[in-house]
Formats: sequence, structure tokens, C-alpha cells
Amino acid sequence: MKCPRCESTSYRKNGRRNDKQNYLCKNCGKQFLESVFSRSLETDLLANSNGHTKVSTAETTELSLLKNLPEEKITEKSLSSFSLTLAEQLLQTILSPDCLESAALSQFIQKIQQITEIKPQLETGISLLLLDAENLKLDINSELFLASVCKYPLQFKMAFANWKNPSIGKQDIELYNRGYQLVHVPEGKDSADAKMIAFGACIVRSYPTVKEILVCSSDGILIHLCNELQNQGLIVYWVRRQGQTLHIENRNTGKLTHYSLAMATKVPSLEKVVEQIQDLIKNEQESINTRLHKLTTIASLFQESSNINNKSNSKRPEIEEITPIIDNSFVQSIPEEDSAKIPNEKTLDKLLLKIIQDIQTKSPQTKLSVSKLGTELQKITGESPNSIIKKLKLGSNFTKYLESSPTFTLKASGKEYEVMPLLFE
Repeated sequence: MKCPRCESTSYRKNGRRNDKQNYLCKNCGKQFLESVFSRSLETDLLANSNGHTKVSTAETTELSLLKNLPEEKITEKSLSSFSLTLAEQLLQTILSPDCLESAALSQFIQKIQQITEIKPQLETGISLLLLDAENLKLDINSELFLASVCKYPLQFKMAFANWKNPSIGKQDIELYNRGYQLVHVPEGKDSADAKMIAFGACIVRSYPTVKEILVCSSDGILIHLCNELQNQGLIVYWVRRQGQTLHIENRNTGKLTHYSLAMATKVPSLEKVVEQIQDLIKNEQESINTRLHKLTTIASLFQESSNINNKSNSKRPEIEEITPIIDNSFVQSIPEEDSAKIPNEKTLDKLLLKIIQDIQTKSPQTKLSVSKLGTELQKITGESPNSIIKKLKLGSNFTKYLESSPTFTLKASGKEYEVMPLLFE
């Protein structure tokens, strides 16, 4: 600090004036008060340790003039200019690395975050249920379903009725135990409806955070309440009963939801029912395919087991009961060379024709099916028909070979195919 007249730094204290320290300059005898800002701040504003100015030349001049003016001549403009410079310096101090890493700033930021987290919680809405207990009865499951329809939590539940009416029974005790606020109305037609309308018209005053309202009654007069609540900006659900079904209508969107009182479950839409039926059909088809695959595997294993037993000439009693028995006279009528391994397609056709001729000779009325012909062929050769076809590379299975063969023809007979040689057609 310097003398405002001669800028001498030689001064001494000379009492106090207006609760401020007064100084006397030893050089010129000028009395002056303590400077508006301290020496450390003055040094900070005008120069740093490297000698570079932190403010512009114009700002430095203003600060210098402000410092040299007597206190009574400091203008509002000078103070505003100084305040702006001080604010800039304060902002630089706050944004400095030391300040950003300080514990005080971390605590300040945490408090701001807590305030911003509390604000949305205060803005969270609630749902409210108004029940005409004389018109509609809600069990606990129905109530839970209605709560699931709402987007906001169901906080308040109110039931209106003449609780002295003996037809109500113990419904008041049950509702009270479930957290309902019971509102009594005098005896008379539509008394509960009138009280619900009167209460609902000013419900926002009592419950300012309410966003959704469930109006539970089948009385048509309550449409006036629903319209009034919609005009107040609320989401309104009108809950009515028809038979064993609750109809929940969103009056704002027109969407209908149904709840079965008998089954205690939501009634699905037609599209949902069709989708569920399709899923059941698909699952059943997969189950049938799985069982058919298992059945095919068992049949293949049985066929292999039968082949092994035929080759070893040691048959089990249970296999003998299942395998068709060929008459000994028929087996003896087939030449020995036919029972040998079949080398080609021509030999196979001759053998099949021989089997067909012998069967028709013995029993002219018998219709020879593909499965029976294959069984007789396997009895003679010791191999399954499909195995023979694959070894000769004549196709994938016995039936397809007969279909494509120029020697035989197949005729549908029920679930089977009847085999006939073209020579005897």
C-alpha cells in the first residue's frame, strides 16, 4: 500500500475512521484510509511472479486510478469494472488443477448430485383407486391385476358404500385390512356414485401427485366423473364387470383389457390365442417327429437283429412269432442258385418274379404287398431288401426300386402298395 498523494510507502497508523484504519504519510503528511483491496490481491491482479500481467493495460489503468482515488470518489462504473475483473480471477482459480482436485470441490459436487437425484423422486406420480363397493366387488387377485395395468404405483385405495347396509356383509373389514380408506354414504339410490363424483372432481387438491385413477363401477353415470378427470389431465381407467369378466377401458387411448374373475387371469386377445395355438401345434409336430425317429431307429435295430439271427440260423422264439412264416413247399420250389447272393439287377428281377408266381399259384386271390414281397425275399437271401438294393446301387430303398422298374408296377391298396409284374397285368 502507498500514499495516494506522493506514493510513499513510509506511513504509520493514525487512529480509526468509520471503523476503518487511518494512516498518516510520514513524507507529505497526507492522511488516508486503508486500501479497498489488500496488498496480496493488488499484487495478484497486476503481476505474477514472472512479471507478465494477468489483466489488460486498460484494466490495469482502471485499477490504478481506482486505487489512487479517495474512497468518496469511487464511482459505480469503477466498482463494476473491478467486480468483473475479480469474477474472472475467481473463475480462473476455481478451474485451476489444484481446485478441481480438492476435497471441498468433490463434496460440493456430491451435494449437487444428491439434489438432482431427489428432484425426480419428488416428481414421480402415483395411482389411485376409487371403488363403488355397492356395485362392484374386487378380490385381492383382481386388485393386483389392476395395479399391474397402471404405470404408476397404486398408493391410495378408497371404497364408497353405506357400510350399515347388511347386504355388504363383512366387506368393510376385508377392504380395511387390505388398506382401503372407507367412505360412508347415507342410504339412497346412487349415493355412492354421487359421493365418488364429488370427491373425484377435486381429487387433485387432496393428492397433487396423482397421475392415474381407476374408477371401479359398472354404473353408467360415472362416465361424467371419467370425463372430468380426463379434463384435469389424468389417465383414467374405467373398470366394469360383465358376467365373470372385468373390462378395463383406458379412456385416454380407448384400449380395452379383459380379466377373467373365474380363472383369475388376464383374457388374451384373439391374436395371442392364435399365436399360442400355433406354438402348441408346432410343439406337437416336433414331438411326433421325435417319436417317429425313435420308432425308425427301433425298426432298424430289429431288422439288423433279424438279419444276424437268419445268418446264424439260431432264431429266438419271439422273433419267430413276428417274422412271417413261408411254407416249406414254397422254399423248396426255389432253385438253390436263387438263394445265393444276388449279383445284379437281372437276377433280382428273376427271383422276385419267381416269388410272385409261386404265391399266385398257391393262392390266386392273395394280393401281394411290397412289405410281404420284401419279407419273402429276405427269407430266401438272408438280407433285407433295402440292403440288397443299396449294394446293387439300384436306388435308396426297395419301394422306390419297384416304382422305377420296367418289370413291375405298383398299385395303391389302402395304406399299402400291391406289387404286380407287368407280364401278368
